[in-house]
Amino acid sequence: MKPVDVALALLVTLVWGVAFVLTKVALETISPPLLMAVRFLVAALPVLFVARPGLPWPLLVGLGLTLFVGQFLFQFIGIAQGVPPGLASVIVQSQALFTVGFAAALLGQVPTQRQIGALVIATAGLVCIAGTIGEEFDARALLLILVSPVSFALGNVLLKRAGETDMFGLIAWLSLVPPLPGLALAAAIDGPASIWRSAVETPALGWIAAGYLGLVATTFGYAAWGRLIRRYSAATIAPFALLVPFVGAAASSLVFGEAFGPLRLTGMALVLAGLALLLMPATSRRPA
Repeated sequence: MKPVDVALALLVTLVWGVAFVLTKVALETISPPLLMAVRFLVAALPVLFVARPGLPWPLLVGLGLTLFVGQFLFQFIGIAQGVPPGLASVIVQSQALFTVGFAAALLGQVPTQRQIGALVIATAGLVCIAGTIGEEFDARALLLILVSPVSFALGNVLLKRAGETDMFGLIAWLSLVPPLPGLALAAAIDGPASIWRSAVETPALGWIAAGYLGLVATTFGYAAWGRLIRRYSAATIAPFALLVPFVGAAASSLVFGEAFGPLRLTGMALVLAGLALLLMPATSRRPA
């Protein structure tokens, strides 16, 4: 990889890791469904000048519901209910492991021994994390945030049907899907007046955080990531995603004083080890 592209990949991991901390900041005054709506209203702005991808509407809506609505609504709910941002960043990255399972079940892609080993290691890590229930969050919060990587993984499987598509345009048009269900949920759960109340009472920092999630983490992050994958390959770029949980955990520890006990650290390490085994390119032996 060229040094400039390595720097870009590192910048994207920094952007995505910090996004977990800013999510918690925004959730202090904005409800999870409303934050999802705002994030993607901002991210959808490029549709004003970007052509719609040549994909059928049912596929676009399905991708928007899985990659964006399911992933981020439940991620936001989990963080709002006490799952710390650093831990959340690890849990969400487990989507790569769920993707292997869904690819096997839905696409008939038989997992390799290496992938099975990665799943076993990461599952052991999730069990360790579940053992820390009751410290800052309860079982319901953990189950809710686990819906995020599951939905993300389903979206990954659907994305295979999209073929070669411009990532910037795809992300912009998929961003049209979450705002309506987000606003409807916010109105149904907290009442229509809550939307106006949040708009008035949320401080500037909360809106800056929401804008960052839409413009920087979504529009810039996904477009840059897609550009890197097109230029190189998924096998080359995917391992950089392993840095996102480290950035998220470090940023959360610095900003919120998030602490990691021995059991939680063990669980996080096992999940990351499973991801590393799954994402790192396999070395092939050359004949002597």
